[in-house]
Amino acid sequence: MNDTNEVLCVGIDLGTSRSSVSVSNGERHMVDSYVGWPVDTVARKLVRKPVLVGREALDNRPMLDLRRPLEHGVIKEGSEKDEAAVHELLRHLVSLAGVKQKNKNRPKVRAVVGVPAEALRVSKQHLRDAMKGIADSLMIVSEPFAVAYGLEALLHTMIIDIGAGTTDFCVVSGHYPNEHDQRTLTNAGDSIDEQLARLIRERHPEAQFSIHMVREWKEKWSFVGAPKNRVLVTVPVGGKPTEIDITDEMHSACESILPPISETMIDLLSRVEPEYQERVRNNIMLAGGSSLIFGLAESLQRALSEVGGGRVSVVEDPVFAGSDGGLAIARDAANSDWEKLSF
Repeated sequence: MNDTNEVLCVGIDLGTSRSSVSVSNGERHMVDSYVGWPVDTVARKLVRKPVLVGREALDNRPMLDLRRPLEHGVIKEGSEKDEAAVHELLRHLVSLAGVKQKNKNRPKVRAVVGVPAEALRVSKQHLRDAMKGIADSLMIVSEPFAVAYGLEALLHTMIIDIGAGTTDFCVVSGHYPNEHDQRTLTNAGDSIDEQLARLIRERHPEAQFSIHMVREWKEKWSFVGAPKNRVLVTVPVGGKPTEIDITDEMHSACESILPPISETMIDLLSRVEPEYQERVRNNIMLAGGSSLIFGLAESLQRALSEVGGGRVSVVEDPVFAGSDGGLAIARDAANSDWEKLSF
């Protein structure tokens, strides 16, 4: 499909921790996947907005009913507030492209949204509902396939997309992947955060910190293998700022995702047709925010030594690889590929 003034193509990578959007008009944005509503009259007076999205919501969380509505990369089940939060997050992402939803003359929006490789059918339906009023046409694809499409890595390639809620695998063999070509694990960024928080509490029970602080420490200092430097952080202890060393805890928490990712990677490789396994082993690409953990690609590459060796690399732009791929799919898709959304 060629872009026209009447059609805007949008690629969205809807993530548990961060979401990104890439648009055919050249706009690209990343936002934290948080949405919040003021809790009372005082909060409404201070924030002066009916709803806050992204970093603004996170920074003002004491005044908000704060929601992180995506769990393992899909909309949380059974909560109308979380469903409303996803709608607000998607609306905000599309609005960053300059699309005013209530403008009768706005362009038609064709959106491709990436979801975990093994997203349940019911989760896809929740996403369709959330996109109503935001997009006119929709395609839902697996996140790792969107990455592969954007990179034009569509033959004898494995994509491992390591986000906050899930790690998604996809072997691409020159056609749209089926369920046997894809896997989803919940061993990802959030599981590292939870384990890191537990380990720090066990060693420093007097330390005061939040999961948001833990997440920031991980994003700044995460590593597998040997550390570049000791990881020192400052936390309140009895109200007094105190420096503590969390190097060992960071090492243990980050390395916890290595065995399940390595095992799944090798298992998927074993299911590739024998004559193509070597090509795939030498063309494994990591994407997603957690792919930036120091030493991760090298550790996964070492794990390939037991099956003949291989090459693991990190994509050039892990943050936007999924949304850029979604945009590429939207631009190339035929009219018959789209699902129309009725309002």
